[in-house]
Amino acid sequence: MKIFRTIAFSLLFIVSLNSCKKDAQSRWNIEVKNPADKVEVADISKEFYDQNISLEQFKAKYPWFQGTVSDEDFVKRRADAEEIKIYKEAASKINVQKLQKELQDLFSHIKYYFPEFKSPKVYLFSSALQMVQDPIFYDAKGNLLFIDISGFMGDGNPNYKGLELYFQKSMNPQNIVPKVSQIFAENAVPGSPDHQKFIDQVILNGKMMILQDAFLPDTPDYLKMNYTQKQYEWAVTNEANIWNYFVENNLIFGDDPRLVGRFISPGPFSKFYTEIDNESSPQIGIFTGWQICKAYLKQKPETKLTDFLKMDGTKIFNESGYKPKME
Repeated sequence: MKIFRTIAFSLLFIVSLNSCKKDAQSRWNIEVKNPADKVEVADISKEFYDQNISLEQFKAKYPWFQGTVSDEDFVKRRADAEEIKIYKEAASKINVQKLQKELQDLFSHIKYYFPEFKSPKVYLFSSALQMVQDPIFYDAKGNLLFIDISGFMGDGNPNYKGLELYFQKSMNPQNIVPKVSQIFAENAVPGSPDHQKFIDQVILNGKMMILQDAFLPDTPDYLKMNYTQKQYEWAVTNEANIWNYFVENNLIFGDDPRLVGRFISPGPFSKFYTEIDNESSPQIGIFTGWQICKAYLKQKPETKLTDFLKMDGTKIFNESGYKPKME
C-alpha cells in the first residue's frame, strides 16, 4: 500500500506553501548594518590558460595552485584544447558580478551572527571536470574559498555524461551560493559524539539547515536542500507521512548506522523500502531535522542562534512539539 502522496499541483497548495515560508522566514529578515568586507572574485583559470602570461608569472602569483603538478604537465594542460573548451563553457555560465554581489550578501549575514567572521578571498577555477562532485573547497587556515566552475555548467550538460543524474540536479549556477553557505554552516555547528542515534544525526543536519535560513533568508528553500522544486514539494506534501514512517518503524531513537545511508547521505532518493522509493526525495532525514528545528525555534523564539547550535539534539526534539499533521 502506498503511504506517500504524489504531488498535486494546485493554486491553493502554492499559496499555502508561500504563506508558511513567509511566516517561518520572518525571524531571519534582519537589517545588516555592518556588512562584510567587499568581496573580490578572481578567476584563476582565466590567467592559467592565457598564453600571454608566462608559467613563471602565474606560479609566482598563485604559488599554492601548483600542488604536486610538474611544470611539464602544467605546460601541457595550459595548451590542452579540451580543457580550454570546458573552461570557456563553464565561464560563460557564470555572471561574476552577480555572484560577487550574492557572496557579499551571504558573508554579511554570516558576520551578523558571527561577528568574528572575515570574508575569505574567493577564487574561481576550472578543474576540467575532475572535481565536479565536490566543487567547493574552503581553506580555513588561509581563509581562501575555491569554486570549481566546471561543476556548475547545468543539469544535463553533455560534459556530465556518465555522471549520476542525482548529482547533476544541483550542478547549476544558482546552486553555487547555497553550496558555499553550506560549507560555512557545517563549520559553524559544533561536532557531535561519534556514537549517535538517528535523532542526533537528524537534528545535527537540521541545525545546519537553520543556519542556511539565517545566512540566505531570500534564497528558495529547495536550493538550500540541493533539491529541485519538485523534490522539495514532494517532501512538503509528505512531511506527515515521512514522520509517521519514522515513528511506526522505531527509527527516531535507533542507532543503526545504515539509517544515515538511507535518509541522510546523498543519493537519488530516500530508502523507505516501499514501492514509492523511486518517487521520493533524497536526504529526507535532513529535511525532517530542519522542520523539527524550525518547530523548536517557533516554540522558543527567544533562543539565540549561537545557543541553539550548542543544544543537545534530543532536548531540541523533545521540546519542539514536532508532530506534522496529515493534510
